[in-house]
Amino acid sequence: MCGIIGYIGAGEALPFLLKGLEKMEYRGYDSSGVAVVSENKIKVYKKCGRLKELENALKNEELLECSAGIGHTRWATHGKPSDINSHPHTSKSGKISVVHNGIIENYISLKNFLTQEGYKFISDTDTEVIAQLIDFYYNGDLLDSVQKAVSRLEGSYALGILCSDEPDKIIAVKKDSPLIIGTGENENYIASDVMALLLRTRKIYRLQENNIAVIKKDSITVYNPAKKVLNSENDFEFVNWDIESTNKGNYEHFMMKEIMEQPTVISKTVSSRIKNGEIYFDDFDIADEYLKNLSKIYIVACGSAANAGVVGKYIMEKLIKIPVEVELASEFRYKTPLIDESTLLIVISQSGETADSLAALREAKRLGAKVLSIVNVKGSSIANESDYVIYTSAGPEIAVATTKAYSCQLCILYLLSLFIANKLNRISSDKLYECINKISSISDKIEEVLSKKDEIMEIAKKYKDTEYAFFIGRNLDYAVCMEGSLKLKEVSYIHSEAYAAGELKHGPISLIENGTLVLALLTQDKLFDKMISNLREVKARGAKIFAITTDIHKDKISQIAESVFYIPDFSNEFSPSLSVIPFQIFSYYSALLRNCDIDKPRNLAKSVTVE
Repeated sequence: MCGIIGYIGAGEALPFLLKGLEKMEYRGYDSSGVAVVSENKIKVYKKCGRLKELENALKNEELLECSAGIGHTRWATHGKPSDINSHPHTSKSGKISVVHNGIIENYISLKNFLTQEGYKFISDTDTEVIAQLIDFYYNGDLLDSVQKAVSRLEGSYALGILCSDEPDKIIAVKKDSPLIIGTGENENYIASDVMALLLRTRKIYRLQENNIAVIKKDSITVYNPAKKVLNSENDFEFVNWDIESTNKGNYEHFMMKEIMEQPTVISKTVSSRIKNGEIYFDDFDIADEYLKNLSKIYIVACGSAANAGVVGKYIMEKLIKIPVEVELASEFRYKTPLIDESTLLIVISQSGETADSLAALREAKRLGAKVLSIVNVKGSSIANESDYVIYTSAGPEIAVATTKAYSCQLCILYLLSLFIANKLNRISSDKLYECINKISSISDKIEEVLSKKDEIMEIAKKYKDTEYAFFIGRNLDYAVCMEGSLKLKEVSYIHSEAYAAGELKHGPISLIENGTLVLALLTQDKLFDKMISNLREVKARGAKIFAITTDIHKDKISQIAESVFYIPDFSNEFSPSLSVIPFQIFSYYSALLRNCDIDKPRNLAKSVTVE
């Protein structure tokens, strides 16, 4: 969840560290810090709050000769946000400094052991234990002491380690938390996110599970736990992301930029999968025989990806006619899932590093299921450990609240449903052709919706002082309402809940009172009249209604809703791709009008790499 950065080379470490931390601010954090080697001593600077607090603290420091350093942005797990709890953490001897992403589950027992050995702790973190434990084992060989220390750690960790006695190297370690090594000319780097490295290099190496790297300015050596050297030049990959996509351009916030990018990235995601009117998944070569024996599909994900999975469930069950279960990854691993060799598990994750989803993947494979992942980041942990991978083409997504990645996930789920249905002969060629044409037109239809975003801004102005809201819909509309509600609470801090409209009278309607905002979605034609009845129920109790529906229902809806936004009439099956857009825009403008930190909402992180 946090951001790790490291530099060793012939240049200046500090400017690179600060720039790298800035590029990772979007991941979410509450404090930041750096450690550099200066005159064979480690100097540490760290501050609670935004990165500018650290930059201000460094303004008067002369650290131009420092050619090795590590940095960190922290999202608190152990101990409140504070200067002391911020990373890097340094051993009592002052020789060892560590930055850490993840959670050390046995840190209390290790802390008790080290306390008995005379070590004193100043922070409330689990990370300080790592620095002290490496110090305990240090005998003049940093690599040896790190290997001994990590052999005692339980949990997840990505580590960057400095030693004042060995200033010519940084050591990096990875277990269940992402860590990348970049290589440049007479300098090398580490980072938890490729975005932090793009200004200097596009040549990267993704450190694999339980491996340790010794990084010097002119060499990178990777060892497995048995101390065997692993890496070669062939293990490096080239990142082809457009660096301009990591800048805001003319937009005030990344979130709006990414909302507006959706037609482009959806077109790229879809067009690369359709050839000569047929769906192709070059990276999904699952055997036809396996699909014929398929008895159940599980979709496992977290947050917005899980909401995309709910849309996928409706589409898959309709087209493939196989039972589909959607499970939150954080719950899946602690229940008793009914999984065997005839089960396909689909894991959805933007980053490909979501800790709960990765754990669910491993549990499913242990039980014999095949795993297909839908991710946006090539070479990510979830992608690497899956049997099959389908990549979205969303590109870098900087805003914490996802928009374009979610939309690309929807389109992959549509195409995957059609692909499997066709393989199993459960869809006619005419219907398949019709659906492919509809999906191919989604990006153009979204352009129409985006062209009217100012209408949504005016509606948001009417409700900017709302403190709680209901999202209601039926069938696929309910699935989209789940995402709309999440977006609103994420970025505007308005308390919101999504309900299947038919469930209102079974309890939630008791919360409706004068002035309650109800956002209603009505795109499913067969359920339109039933939704109108539900809207009359909430209106009779004083609710203010903001409805989103299609042009063909204009006459009916205008009689009951105070505010209405119309989207183009479209296929009922694939309407979520259009109907989610007004919710995204409404959430953005609500947050803007309430002066919220839109791209970096409080307490949230972009890539959730801890349980």
